[in-house]
Amino acid sequence: MKHPYIFGIRHLSPAGAWHLKHFLTEKNPKLVLVEGPCDFDDQLANFVLPAVKPPIAVLAYTQESPIKTILYPFSEYSPEYQAILWCHKNKRECRFMDLPSEVFLALPSSTPSDQDGEEQRMNVYALLDKQAGEDGHETFWERTMEHAGDTEGYYKGASTFGTELRELGQGEEHDWPEILVREAFMRRKIQEAIKQGFAPEEIVVVTGAYHTAGLLDESAQPMSDAEFKSLPRLGADHTLMPYSNYRLSTRSGYGAGNKAPAYYALLWEGMINDDLSLTARSYLSRIAGYQRKNGNPVSSAQVIEAVQLAGALAKLRGGKRPALRDLRDAAVTCLGEGRFSEINLAVADTEIGTAIGMLPDGVSRTSIQEDFYRKLKELKLDKYRSITQQDLALDLRENRKVSSQKSAFLDLNRSFFLHRLRVLSISFAQQQGVSQDNATYKEVWSVRWTPEAEIELVEAALKGDTVAQAASFCMKERVEQSSNMTGVAKVIEDAFDCGMPEVAVYATAALQAMAVEAASLVELSNVAHSLSVVIQYGSIRQLDPKPLIPILQQIFYRSCLILPTECSCDDEASKAIAPAIDRLNSIALAHDFLDSNPWIDALTQTSDRDDLNTKLSGYAMAILLERGFATGESLQLEVQRRLSRGTPAELGAGWFEGLAMKNRYSLIARLSLWESLDDYLDALDDEEFKRALIFLRRAFADFTSMEKDSIAENLGEIWGLNGQEISETLNADLGGEEKELVESLDNFDFDF
Repeated sequence: MKHPYIFGIRHLSPAGAWHLKHFLTEKNPKLVLVEGPCDFDDQLANFVLPAVKPPIAVLAYTQESPIKTILYPFSEYSPEYQAILWCHKNKRECRFMDLPSEVFLALPSSTPSDQDGEEQRMNVYALLDKQAGEDGHETFWERTMEHAGDTEGYYKGASTFGTELRELGQGEEHDWPEILVREAFMRRKIQEAIKQGFAPEEIVVVTGAYHTAGLLDESAQPMSDAEFKSLPRLGADHTLMPYSNYRLSTRSGYGAGNKAPAYYALLWEGMINDDLSLTARSYLSRIAGYQRKNGNPVSSAQVIEAVQLAGALAKLRGGKRPALRDLRDAAVTCLGEGRFSEINLAVADTEIGTAIGMLPDGVSRTSIQEDFYRKLKELKLDKYRSITQQDLALDLRENRKVSSQKSAFLDLNRSFFLHRLRVLSISFAQQQGVSQDNATYKEVWSVRWTPEAEIELVEAALKGDTVAQAASFCMKERVEQSSNMTGVAKVIEDAFDCGMPEVAVYATAALQAMAVEAASLVELSNVAHSLSVVIQYGSIRQLDPKPLIPILQQIFYRSCLILPTECSCDDEASKAIAPAIDRLNSIALAHDFLDSNPWIDALTQTSDRDDLNTKLSGYAMAILLERGFATGESLQLEVQRRLSRGTPAELGAGWFEGLAMKNRYSLIARLSLWESLDDYLDALDDEEFKRALIFLRRAFADFTSMEKDSIAENLGEIWGLNGQEISETLNADLGGEEKELVESLDNFDFDF
């Protein structure tokens, strides 16, 4: 078949876009075919809307889980984007001509073993760079193509570059089969256009330079109907989405990109203003401006010197005008005092930038995306739609200084919205910790828009048409898939955070059904804690937590019944049970609707019994003392019993370790306790003393210096010595023999 004009480009090339515009004006085609999935044609009208601000991307995604996606990004200086604009302005037809996205998404992904071809291509780049005397492929491309002086030169140069690159690595690329299939389909689309009445000379094809030789190959045939029908497919949808310079810089999506999208935008600015020297001045001025803004003085004279140096470097390296390599070297020398570290942030800001694209309302989004952006406006969060991370502090209490209900609970509704995004794993906002006790009414979020967040929104579209619907679906799914009460209780907590009481009701019913089954004390305490938090602070979120009270009462009572039995465990298990006891005790203190009598009875049993873990028995005694259910006399009796001569050293010291985990100042003030401990240690032989010392070291490990000083004063009084001298002795650095003795305890044999 006869061939149309094929204009090879790099997908993010200012010169490619500039010369393509001139080429189109010269040839004045009736049809322009652009590389990109052919089912994206319905987006062409949206590309040219006045309110569209690149960078943007078309995102294609599968209709069923697991979600697979492909991205096609466009900057203002993308040749494809400028071709679309030219067609709109000149009332010419424009179409995409690559495989439909449903086929792209079904094609097998490359595996690590397939990367040999990519390495081959990179080796070719390295040889080109070395031969040209450049420091990398970016500089080679910029000097050779971005600085091309005329349209004919770019047109022929890109074609030659793509053809030579193809010949050097042909067939060895990991995606070579896909390349052949794509090119056969593109030839099919060209053939279709000719059959529809477009003469070849009336068609311009805009494609990656690598494909020009493939499309011009006389021996290659267009894809047949049978071949097209045999291609794999996955049901797919697509949408336009905002994109960012940062993602462009990582070469996301398909094809070649560039590492400095903001710098290339300066190249484009110079071209459209017919002033190619503008790029160098703008680049260096922006670095200087960034430095000044951040407290690093840079003079105008330094900028002028940098511009002159960049020009000189370009000539030395054989360039027509400064490339990015020359400009950066000049910036380091003249603006960074010879150190890149002085200007690295300014360079990142100038070369990559923080720009993100914009789309007008209602433009080709999924319903959940529309809801997301509608909520941003409604909740006055538009200013946080930035690639730069910002902190957002929320006060969930009613604002009584405003007149409307909507304004009074603005921060609360913001919290609901952000928690729903959190539940959906949409990374627009991350909750931060706050110093406020219990964090009852204050939240702090770090908010930042990224293309990843947009993709996550699209993936959530399978779960609901709005953020609220998707969050509800997600939480109900978690309930159905949960195998324990802890997971369901977390859903209840999330439901209250999200302001979704209907989900809390659903999860509560599931939790009640689970509550009749056996569960450990640790799990019951975790569930009780989640419910307790919701009940305590649910009113701040304008939600009624009363339906949760009966189930918390049920779980708390079950915890009381099993506490003594659960404390029949080894030391390893006690590490999890002690915090569980503390959680349950805090819950008992927080709610007057809970009957504390069973809890105190359970603690008393745990404290009194000799067949339980002694550390947990000591901890139970500490809680009883703290709450006033044990007297000094009862403590004295228990000390005498637990620390008697006949009690094995590890059991006595373990009990004391548990006792010392709580209410330390009260214990320190009881001189009789330290007298009993002293008597107990005196009665031990050397071997028993070593056993006891291991547990006592653990008991005193996290005592503060002030607490240790107070204990030293007690011991001084008991021994008739100066407490300060004892404190200094106890806190002094250990000698060599003492260190050796202490270290030997780490390997002490308990005959276990």
